[in-house]
Amino acid sequence: MNLVEKTLKKSTVYEGDFLIYEKIQVELPDGNTANRDVIRHPGAVAVIAITEDNKVLFVEQYRKALDKITLEIPAGKIDKGESPEKSVVRELEEETGFKSDNIKFLGKIVTAPGFCDEYIHIYLAKDLKTGIKEGDEDEFINVKKFSMEEIKKMILNGEIYDSKTLSALLYVLI
Repeated sequence: MNLVEKTLKKSTVYEGDFLIYEKIQVELPDGNTANRDVIRHPGAVAVIAITEDNKVLFVEQYRKALDKITLEIPAGKIDKGESPEKSVVRELEEETGFKSDNIKFLGKIVTAPGFCDEYIHIYLAKDLKTGIKEGDEDEFINVKKFSMEEIKKMILNGEIYDSKTLSALLYVLI
């Protein structure tokens, strides 16, 4: 069976600082119609940054959508006109104060394909050197370091639950 849904009508419901919310009417494979709510996202990068003592850098920050403080690997959206490769270098230094000339692409993930087109490009950074921590003016972050054993325990205890972080860690844990 052909599973593709044909777009019949599309309208922008809301355009924010970087997200666009669209209402899309589609024709289903059986000929019926349905509506889809879709969030357009510019894409993002995330990086597993490993220190000289073999610890992984995490950022601790408050997430209003969850109303919680989370532990995540450093990540951020790709700025307009920026490549993922350039974005990961910028985000690593902005969020952690470290930089690296040894950054390797691991793969990419989609976060919520039922309603959002965001892809997150996952990288591994080694051979870290001191840079300048200059996060966005509305971003308040604590940088933490954990061993792989600590990370495994924190995942099992429910302390790390961010999907991009869990997905990215699979690249280095298996």
